[in-house]
Amino acid sequence: MVRMQVWTAIGAAFVTVVIAAGCGGADESRAPSSHTTPAPAAAAVPAAMAPPEPAKTTSVPRPRIVFLGDSLTAGYGLAKDQSVPSLIASRLAGMRLDYEVVNAGVSGDTSAGGLSRLDWSLDGPVRVLVVELGANDGLRGLSVAAMRDNLEAIIKRALDRGIRVVLTGMEAPPNYGQAYTNEFRAVYRELAGRHPVTFVPFYLEGVAGNPRLNIADGIHPNPEGARIVEQTIWRALQPLLTETE
Repeated sequence: MVRMQVWTAIGAAFVTVVIAAGCGGADESRAPSSHTTPAPAAAAVPAAMAPPEPAKTTSVPRPRIVFLGDSLTAGYGLAKDQSVPSLIASRLAGMRLDYEVVNAGVSGDTSAGGLSRLDWSLDGPVRVLVVELGANDGLRGLSVAAMRDNLEAIIKRALDRGIRVVLTGMEAPPNYGQAYTNEFRAVYRELAGRHPVTFVPFYLEGVAGNPRLNIADGIHPNPEGARIVEQTIWRALQPLLTETE
């Protein structure tokens, strides 16, 4: 289905107070006195003259939507602003929804690769994780059981952090036989039934296999195809943004 290449002072103000010290002189009509007059009190600095306290600004990071995937997420063959995550970011900006969209797509990545970089992908105020992985497992005929374990670990770690998860399904090529293809497809449905995730049965719904919607390799969506995928993902994502606000 999908061929991937191996997948981004406060300075403090000081006030100087000048203290004037004075000593009493001798009275010409009297013998010198051993008494010394006390120094006058230090002059107070009027409040109006004191430098103002610097304003303290607190930067609140925007909530994040992270897309964890392979070249389908990275936008292989597309301009940066044509990838699905970029299209989602543009839609959010147009709706004045203040989210940061992170494209954590790496071309050629497998489910194991996605799991290995999950922790740094989830760093910061992540609200939603979109998981698009497994296509390269299928292309390489890797263990379906191992893929299931990897995807489940990703889902669990995200859910344990209070992050909503969108799980997108993928299809395996037919070269490894019908049994492998069926078992591969079933993994996504099994995980969607076992965990509280939002499930998109097929990431490339309406795009896969259509030459008009893919680049020359016949595998990766072209700009028009990417817009269709973005619409599919948006339908799953939009309700979650309302819930997390």
